[in-house]
Amino acid sequence: MLAAIRDVESRVMFSGYNPLPYKLFIWTLSAMLCGLAGALFVPQVGIINPGEMSPANSIEIAIWTAVGGRGTLIGPLVGAGLISGVKSWFTVAFPEYWLYFLGLLFILVTLYLPRGVVGLFNKERS
Repeated sequence: MLAAIRDVESRVMFSGYNPLPYKLFIWTLSAMLCGLAGALFVPQVGIINPGEMSPANSIEIAIWTAVGGRGTLIGPLVGAGLISGVKSWFTVAFPEYWLYFLGLLFILVTLYLPRGVVGLFNKERS
C-alpha cells in the first residue's frame, strides 16, 4: 500500500482507499523512531551541542545510505557500521585526510556500486 501511495497516490484514492491514515501512521512511526534515536544518542556521546546539528552530519548519513545500499532497510545500517569503523581508524591514522577520503568514497560508490555493498550480495544471490 505504501509503495502504491508513493508511486501514484491519485490511483490509490481512485481505487477507493484513503491514503491519509497510512501516511499519518508512517509519519508518526518515523517521528517515534527519530525520537528514540535521539534519546539513545545522548547517552552514547555524553553531551549534545549545536555542533552536532551541522550539515556535515547530514551528509555523512547520506553517505552511509549510499555505501550500504539505497532502497533497502539493512543497507544504511551496513553502511553506518562500515563508515563508522573506517572513520574510527582513519581519524587516528590520517585525521587531516578523512574528509577527502569520505568524498572519494562517495564518488566511487556512486559510480561503481550504485546499489551499495548490500547490492553486491543481492546480485550474487540471484
